[in-house]
Amino acid sequence: MLLPFRHLPVLSVMLSIGCAATPPPARFDYPVTRTVEQADTYHGTQVADPYRWLEDDNSPETAKWVEAQNAVTFAYLEKIPFRAQLKTRVERLYNYPKYSAPSQKRDLFFFYKNDGLQNQSVLLVQHGIDGKPEVLLDPNTWSADGTVRLLTFSPSKDARHAVYGISRSGSDWEEYQVLDLRTRKPLADKIEWVKVSNVAWRGDGFYYSRYPAPEAGRELSSSNANHLVYYHRLGTPQSADELVFEDKDNPQRFHILSTTEDERFAILEVHDRATGKQGNALFVLDLTRPSQRFSPLVPAITDDTFEVIDSVGDRILVATDKDATNRRVVSIDPRDPSEANWKTVLAEQPEPLEAVDTAGGKLLATYMKDVATRARVYSLDGRLEHEVALPGLGAASGFRGEADSTFVFYTFTSFTIPTAIYRYDIATRASTLFRASEISGFDASGYETTQAFVTSKDGTRVPMFLVHRKGIALDGNNPTLMYGYGGFNVPTTPAFSPVRLALLEQGFVYASVNTRGGNEYGEAWHDAGTKTKKQNVFDDFIAAAEWLIANKYTSSSRLAMLGGSNGGLLVGAVANQRPELFRVAIPQVGVMDMLRFNKFTIGWNWIADYGSSDNADEFKALYAYSPLHNIRAGVKYPATIITTADHDDRVVPAHSFKYAAAMQAKVSREQPVLIRIETKSGHGASSTAKYLESNADVYAFLMHNLGVQPNLAR
Repeated sequence: MLLPFRHLPVLSVMLSIGCAATPPPARFDYPVTRTVEQADTYHGTQVADPYRWLEDDNSPETAKWVEAQNAVTFAYLEKIPFRAQLKTRVERLYNYPKYSAPSQKRDLFFFYKNDGLQNQSVLLVQHGIDGKPEVLLDPNTWSADGTVRLLTFSPSKDARHAVYGISRSGSDWEEYQVLDLRTRKPLADKIEWVKVSNVAWRGDGFYYSRYPAPEAGRELSSSNANHLVYYHRLGTPQSADELVFEDKDNPQRFHILSTTEDERFAILEVHDRATGKQGNALFVLDLTRPSQRFSPLVPAITDDTFEVIDSVGDRILVATDKDATNRRVVSIDPRDPSEANWKTVLAEQPEPLEAVDTAGGKLLATYMKDVATRARVYSLDGRLEHEVALPGLGAASGFRGEADSTFVFYTFTSFTIPTAIYRYDIATRASTLFRASEISGFDASGYETTQAFVTSKDGTRVPMFLVHRKGIALDGNNPTLMYGYGGFNVPTTPAFSPVRLALLEQGFVYASVNTRGGNEYGEAWHDAGTKTKKQNVFDDFIAAAEWLIANKYTSSSRLAMLGGSNGGLLVGAVANQRPELFRVAIPQVGVMDMLRFNKFTIGWNWIADYGSSDNADEFKALYAYSPLHNIRAGVKYPATIITTADHDDRVVPAHSFKYAAAMQAKVSREQPVLIRIETKSGHGASSTAKYLESNADVYAFLMHNLGVQPNLAR
């Protein structure tokens, strides 16, 4: 779920907006999609599934359908007169050096850099913070098309070796290799079939999680059951790895192992989200006594979550939302882990605890107040020592280090502020700018970010950020793009996007809606947008759209919505419920079939958030909003462009395929319903080139259908 990135050549841009008439209605003809006589019965309700055959994304017939759909989509896009010029502008906005915050291991500092348009960021290393950076790993040399990515990098405690994980074509599957950090050469070690894994170093080897090798002749995607934990000793083949943990009786559980910084304790985290449980269990192994077995720290999986921070002496620090919807930090003795023996280190605060880590003998914690970060430094026993003064309202992250660190790095960003890297000195409590980005041709002082609070259908107060040029007229005529996610306990925090500047500089209002389902206000906010309460998410988003129109920021004819993954579901559901409210809808890699999502790859993992069609009450809720099953025949929908990718093994493309086919068959053909299917890419773009091409096409579609004629000057 996961990035570093930043400068660019001087470019003159006219910051005026041209408004063309909205494209005249035209009748759109789409490829014919075959239907089948397929129906399933759920709790006495028969549900047709005429496009079931599109779930086989490896069949020749599906391949022909994809080719035909892309032919229609790209023919449409090619007729947009400013498409090529807009793509050039998007590339130039993105073309500046981008960096990650450095991480430290002994005297080595590691960070990522992208010169601007490199397909993959390059991993660099330097000796000491003032040393000369040298290339350590350059994924751009790993493939001709730039679609092989570096997903994982984990140096050993002694900084002599590092594990790095490779992903191909945007897949969630990884292959681990080992690098000798002294010679900068890879070892022969190769670990395959890795997914949902940590790299947990212990001595001259590491723990990792993987799935069984696929059976001969079967796709790798068939191996998403029986998550195994192994220990690999450097210099040995994978076949010699020691099986540390498996649970054949619960094949859909995740088993993720980590070690504390001192490598004394191994912590096994167990999730069983397929049963609908949000939380996890914890088991611990004292590695100074290797004859022991894992013993329970938190024995049962419930809806309570537990995240191990580190060990302090003989006790283990854990962040949890048990009895604390905003989370707290407790200290647990693994020799007597009973709840009566827990000690509160950081009590629950009015604001949700976002992240917490140890460094330099301190606890560094970030909290979220109305979706903006607050950072605080505590002693290891929980005494508040200092509040870090951040540059403004925005999102800060990082604050990680080791026990002997004297300083840590953190990043800060906002909607109009490129990610900047700061250095925080633990002893002096001083925070100084370490590295900032500059984008030529973009003047942030010409834009503003405000926060509004809208009232949802049930009276809930929902925050929304508004980003736009200063001094816009509230005349209902501003082209506006709404964004939302609303799920999986993930907050939609302020974030900078150089690509989004292509909209802002053309007079767009960008509205980021903090619907329920995220954790902007803790677990209670998340829970209010899950399972049978998922409709709250859509109601929040609709209320935000109505607020924008009522307050004259925009009108229905100038309003668009965009969301990806769970946000793609949001867009699809809202388009069904209020099609007249929006002119354009952009569901990206969305979960669209809410009755069968758990049938593909690790989709069962989402039952904890969505519920399951196997449960009668949850089926009723899912069926009521499922984007695929609630398309209204003959209704005029927003102009729609659906995006997906052929290597998306998280939200499989079948969701978007079936949704596009049903939309094209049912809705009024006065507006386009197109699907753009990327190749050699996954749930996220597999390369910078693909990311920029996709965004430029989506923005061209967006502007064209909102009647915006962009003024672009070189």
